[in-house]
Amino acid sequence: MIKVILLDIDGTLTNSEKIITPKTKAALLKAQSMGIRLAIASGRADQGLYQWADDLDMRNHHGIFVCYNGAKVMDCQSGEVCFHQPMSAEEGREVLEHMKKFRVSPIICKGEYMYTNDVFSGMIHRGTGGPLFNVIEYESRSNSYILCEKRDLAAFVDFPLEKILTAGEPEYMQEHYREMAAPFAGRLNTMFTAPFYYEFTAQGIDKAKAIDTAFTKMGFRPEEMIAFGDAENDISMLKYAGIGVAMGNATPEVKAIADEVTLSNDEDGIAESLYRHIPGLKD
Repeated sequence: MIKVILLDIDGTLTNSEKIITPKTKAALLKAQSMGIRLAIASGRADQGLYQWADDLDMRNHHGIFVCYNGAKVMDCQSGEVCFHQPMSAEEGREVLEHMKKFRVSPIICKGEYMYTNDVFSGMIHRGTGGPLFNVIEYESRSNSYILCEKRDLAAFVDFPLEKILTAGEPEYMQEHYREMAAPFAGRLNTMFTAPFYYEFTAQGIDKAKAIDTAFTKMGFRPEEMIAFGDAENDISMLKYAGIGVAMGNATPEVKAIADEVTLSNDEDGIAESLYRHIPGLKD
């Protein structure tokens, strides 16, 4: 019996227009009315998740946020933090100092502020041959951050960091991510969360670790969970859940490890899968 639905956002919960479609929304609202908990598991900060939580009425159903790719878990209704494991300030400074060697835009956050070196340097391509977009604007608006420049982020940081995000041209990131990550092997977690995003989090942190730590305390077992995702940072979560579902638009790597592949995020893939697994949901 499914008791928890785990949802990535971009490419999964939202469609190509960055909205939750009516059919998927209706299915998730009904699931909550049946007593099933919703959990949004994303690389975003908690303040960047409330827009989706409010669309799904999660504040009235003790919805759960798995933020920063697993560095923090919280109840979005009560605000209770169920799990939190950031990088130390020392680790953060070391990463930011190393990033000075590469043509990337490092991004860190604290409270309502997002810090980067140059807020006007964010024009990159989404993918090979894709359109240009302003990644600094996109990241700040997606998470409701106030932008702030710091000439030297490494010198600025004296606080723990849930994650360090680096953004750059997809081809450049593919060519250099190994060099970017090399000094931190065995000490920090690193991964792509989009072709233009490469992230650093504390050692051992991913969505599955956070879910296992926090949800076990809540009394939920993996076999009672169904998870939906489309990208590399969703793989651990899909492997952990009793049913791991790859979206039709997921990467080949995600589809290869999933228990099943549903329709794409533009075809209500979440709703169609839930109809099959939750009796009475479509009635």
